[in-house]
Amino acid sequence: ESLVIADWPLAEPARADAAAEQAVRELQQVVTEVRRFRSDQGVKPSYRLPAEVTGPVPAADVRALCRLAEPGPDFAVTATVQVTADVSVAFDLSGAIDVAAERARLSKDRAAAEKERTVNAGKLGNTAFTDKAPDAVVAKVRERLAAAEGDLARIDAALAALDGAST
Repeated sequence: ESLVIADWPLAEPARADAAAEQAVRELQQVVTEVRRFRSDQGVKPSYRLPAEVTGPVPAADVRALCRLAEPGPDFAVTATVQVTADVSVAFDLSGAIDVAAERARLSKDRAAAEKERTVNAGKLGNTAFTDKAPDAVVAKVRERLAAAEGDLARIDAALAALDGAST
C-alpha cells in the first residue's frame, strides 16, 4: 500500500516515559534561558562561551546545544543564570564581549523602553483618553506598557550582569 494513503501511526500510551519527558522539558528550559542570556549579553552565537553547569541536567548536552566551552583553569565566574532552584549556569564573559559597547547599547535600549513606558503610562493616566478611547485601544496601550516594563526589567538585569563582568 502507498504511504500517501496509509494511516498515521498511533502512539502507544504504555510506552510513554514520564521521567524522560520531564528530563527533556528541564533540558529545554536550561537551553532556552542560556540562549536568552547569551542574546541579552550580546555574545555572538558562534563564540564558545566558557560555562559551568550545575544541577541535575546533563552538562555535556547543555554545552553542545548552547555552544558553551568547558571551563578551563583560568575560569572566573562573571555572571550566573539561575534557571531553577537546583540548576544554574555560571559564565566567564571576559573576552567574550566589549563591556563598554554593550553597556552603551543596553543604555540606548533602556532609554527607548523608558520612553515607551512613560508615553503609555501617560495615556493611561489621562482620563480623557481612557474614557473616550475604545476598550480595544486602551487594552493595547496596557499591553504596550506591560511590554515596556518587561523590557526594562530584562535590560536592568543585563546591565547588572555587565557590572559583574567588568569587575
